[in-house]
Amino acid sequence: MQKPTKKVWLVTGCSTGFGQEIARAVLRRGDFLVATARRLDHLTDLATEFDGQLLSLQLDLTDSGNIDRVVAATLREFGRIDVLVNNAGYGLTGAVEEATDEEIREQFDTNVFGTMRLTRAVLPHLRGQRSGQIIAISSIAGLVSTPGMGWYNGSKFALEGLFEALSHEVAPLGIRVTIVEPGAFRTQFAGSSMKLTKPIADYDETVGKTKAFFSTLTGQQPGDPVKGANAIVALVDTDAPPLRLLLGNVALQRVRAKLGAWQTLMAEWEPVTRSVDFE
Repeated sequence: MQKPTKKVWLVTGCSTGFGQEIARAVLRRGDFLVATARRLDHLTDLATEFDGQLLSLQLDLTDSGNIDRVVAATLREFGRIDVLVNNAGYGLTGAVEEATDEEIREQFDTNVFGTMRLTRAVLPHLRGQRSGQIIAISSIAGLVSTPGMGWYNGSKFALEGLFEALSHEVAPLGIRVTIVEPGAFRTQFAGSSMKLTKPIADYDETVGKTKAFFSTLTGQQPGDPVKGANAIVALVDTDAPPLRLLLGNVALQRVRAKLGAWQTLMAEWEPVTRSVDFE
């Protein structure tokens, strides 16, 4: 491959869903892509379709050595990284009490610690360039919690806080950060990508309803992942990309509802809130 004059993207979780569509959108615009997935054979179609623009690499975000090797291979091949898209992750559905220690660790090790390991591995190169863009694919679940999604919510809430702090830390260095919060998109997130805890009957009325909803959701989500991916990739062409970008009407509706509830709650409890400062 020739050394790039166009942008070099490193994208995680490219085998399905948003990651795959982001990869296609990047390649269609003529940029160079390092596409990663836990299983390399899941990237075969992309490699066949876009030979010459694409470097496919296996990546397990729970393996710090694997992360370092991917970053090193990217720099050897292209000499730089312009855009990092942290997309890889999965959902764990079940009551907070139902999840085992192992399930909780796996959820956070992939969704949070692995994502941040990769980000930290890329940051020295972005700082050296005094340029670059980091896009974190969060979720509406990083802003609004749902019964049965507590541990997934927790992992995404953690990413929201980490990347918001990071955005302020790296802005003076020419590095831009955007957190993307998709709503309900027509991917396999609620299907084959979802992991389930062992149920406790007492939670059937709350968590059970969430599980039942997800069981009927796949294929019915209103969000178009191709349009969503195009909107994400277009962020690199924006002079002032937003810190946060909601995607889809579901996300917009749920955030507006939460903000309204917050306004009501703050007004109701304002006397107590204001009563605790020194006179």
